[in-house]
Amino acid sequence: MNFSDQLQTISLEELNEAAALQTRTDRKYILTQQQAEQVLPLLAQQALVLSIDGRRASDYTSVYFDTPDLASFHLAAHPRRRRFKVRTRSYMDTQQCYLEVKTEGAREQTVKERIEHPFADRAALSEQSLEYIQETLDHELGSCPIVPTSLTPVIDSSYSRTTLFLPETNSRVTVDNNLVWTDPRTGFRLECNEIIVETKSALNAGPADKLLWRHQIRPSRISKFATGMSLLNQNLPANRWHKTTKHKISTAVSLHP
Repeated sequence: MNFSDQLQTISLEELNEAAALQTRTDRKYILTQQQAEQVLPLLAQQALVLSIDGRRASDYTSVYFDTPDLASFHLAAHPRRRRFKVRTRSYMDTQQCYLEVKTEGAREQTVKERIEHPFADRAALSEQSLEYIQETLDHELGSCPIVPTSLTPVIDSSYSRTTLFLPETNSRVTVDNNLVWTDPRTGFRLECNEIIVETKSALNAGPADKLLWRHQIRPSRISKFATGMSLLNQNLPANRWHKTTKHKISTAVSLHP
């Protein structure tokens, strides 16, 4: 995707400073390739693009961990309060990796905590990692709902992300393409044919949202973790993502690299 090639750039430090104090609402959109070709160049006309070491797009890989009974997935699928996700997030260009624990407590406030994690061991949890998970879940949820030692990798998601900054409203837009879900146990891979756009703006809809709406593109419910799990395993309940998995996401099977 080359819609950002001619844009002026903004550094990560400048981006964080410009958006640091804003209360934000996130909205996710699923675009076909044709919709992306129509809309993204229009969006780019009012945007700067994040550039890190000269790169206008960054490759990400996330490894999600869950229990044998998929406690994290089922808490999200129904949905339940006191939800959690455990993953490693790797920045493939810089070979940086973090262990992240995301929780949603009784007041429906999402909190993400993270620590550095060895890049080479992004699909494994050390004793230190397990202690961190236990302590974080105890603190954020009141008690840890799982036995951390039971966590194993259940899905990988990889994608390329372009981040746009809209100076007029100090809002961000991320554009994810080349999304691939992989079952780490079997190596089975699904390539997503669509583009995932996420707007991060103040409570009211921002210019990116309004542009998408004018092109008849409405927000969609998608989780790279739970949607991917539902697509890889048809026996799991799609629940909150049924419309997404049945009508908005198309995939192609590919061989394990």
